[in-house]
Amino acid sequence: MFTGIIETLGIVKDLQKDGGNLHITVGSQLSSELKIDQSVSHNGVCLTVVSLDENSYTVTAIEETLNKTNLDDLTIGDSVNLERAMIMGSRLDGHIVQGHVDQTATCINIEEKDGSWFFTFEYDANVGNTTIEKGSITIDGTSLTVVDSGADTFSVAIIPYTFEHTRFKDYEVGTVVNLEFDVIGKYVAKLLSIRQ
Repeated sequence: MFTGIIETLGIVKDLQKDGGNLHITVGSQLSSELKIDQSVSHNGVCLTVVSLDENSYTVTAIEETLNKTNLDDLTIGDSVNLERAMIMGSRLDGHIVQGHVDQTATCINIEEKDGSWFFTFEYDANVGNTTIEKGSITIDGTSLTVVDSGADTFSVAIIPYTFEHTRFKDYEVGTVVNLEFDVIGKYVAKLLSIRQ
């Protein structure tokens, strides 16, 4: 379980294909604090640490994860948003994030406005997910509030701190991102679809 508050950025140091799996080695200041079997969110994807040293660690993404996320697009040198699992009893500064990506979206517009940025994303609404204005959305593991919501698009406002300390500063039109929709909203939508 995560909060969607990014702790730091990691840098992809190595990528190794192994059948349908991808072993991802990440350099991070968190490496010395991690342990094997620990869960870490990478661009919103919960992955397990399988090996580590003082300056880097390795996680493995299976084929199903690669098919649903942007992790298969990673190249050496790319940055990734990182968050360790939440500690029970701490403040929940973002929202409840499971680290289970629902689908990807594509950035279709970026607008700088009075010191902040507005990013608009488009996603395949046929998958069954939806956003609502002022609802929660997780983009590459970052907990955000939806500003505008359309049938298959939504926008978010990014403050300078978030822009500088996450992958948002690297986004351009066409960038593919991971989405995790609000877990409570997903349950409500599922219950309503069953009753119809």
